[in-house]
Amino acid sequence: MKLQCETCPVRDSAACASLSIEERDELARIGAHRNLKRGEVLFHAGDEADVCATLNSGLLKISHLDAEGNERILSLVHPAGFVGEMFAPVENHDIVALTDSRLCLFDRREYEKAIERFPALARALLRRSAADLFEARAQIALDAKKGAGAKIANLLRSLARAASSSPCHSAGEFDLPLTRGEMAGLLGLTIETVSRQLTKMEKQGIIARSGTRGIRIADPARLADLAE
Repeated sequence: MKLQCETCPVRDSAACASLSIEERDELARIGAHRNLKRGEVLFHAGDEADVCATLNSGLLKISHLDAEGNERILSLVHPAGFVGEMFAPVENHDIVALTDSRLCLFDRREYEKAIERFPALARALLRRSAADLFEARAQIALDAKKGAGAKIANLLRSLARAASSSPCHSAGEFDLPLTRGEMAGLLGLTIETVSRQLTKMEKQGIIARSGTRGIRIADPARLADLAE
């Protein structure tokens, strides 16, 4: 069934937002929706690179296993993000759903043809790739100088933005999609440090926790100050 772009939650922020109505309608005809459950794998490293996708809702992680078999989370993919190795024979990393997620899935070769037909789509993907690269480099530079509390505060703010349906406001409350171990792996910290910092933020009234995953941002201003 053709993708329903009119009701897509990221129709104004994904790369396809650069297309005209007619072009978007043509792109929709070569795509299909796919739902992933938490923990379900979209790509394994080494898989043939035969599909690509735009994330409509949810959260994905890009990761790989090091020589010792330990998982290293390289980055997170938020709604409107694009995944898939374009113009490459195989996938280089694992792409796994951290929450229940919904994607627009495309045959990679058909999508490459669409890029050739629609220069605006090619430019939008290039801008997104450049922005992702800039953000990754900036994050590496900042994290090299930040303490553990600032790293975790920055991650919580990022997750709050991703959990919100509004492009202007972050979610005040959300379920933490990462385990303590995944947060530690992403931020280069130990699990004990992550747990200790979250407990400290809770005691300071910056966040409030509900159950094992619920997080409420009790004091957004103080969280922002801590993240700087």
